[in-house]
Amino acid sequence: MAAGHKLSREAFDRLKAEHDDLTTRGRIEIAQKIETARELGDLSENGDYHAAKEEQGKMEGRINHLSALIEDAEIVDVTDGFDDVRTGCVVSLRYEGDDEIEQYLIGSIEERREGVLVMSPGSPMGSALLGAKKGDTVSYEAPGGLLKVTIVDIEA
Repeated sequence: MAAGHKLSREAFDRLKAEHDDLTTRGRIEIAQKIETARELGDLSENGDYHAAKEEQGKMEGRINHLSALIEDAEIVDVTDGFDDVRTGCVVSLRYEGDDEIEQYLIGSIEERREGVLVMSPGSPMGSALLGAKKGDTVSYEAPGGLLKVTIVDIEA
């Protein structure tokens, strides 16, 4: 994992709470499901047992992912008072030749919010936007060629 996953305090707290819940309540519940399924008999043909074990594997994968994010997290301050694009902000953009405005949250997919697309700061457009100000037009290389976007607004 890359060092220093940039997360807002809100996202960090939400991920930490999910991690704590999965490592306590989640593990206890899955252990109970596995034990109940074992009591049904022959494990080789026991669908409940195999489903519980698969659920356990997925949950442990999520726990490992959350552990890595939390361990390497760098909390970023996303309060008002800045005028440039940075990780954790929501930026409103207009593509060159288009009248429609699109909003993107610059950051980790773990920062996702309702109604706003998430853009990685490491993506071509994300890295081109970092440091730009409201009214700036930035260009970046996309698979279909060079694209330009104008920054309409920046919000915390």
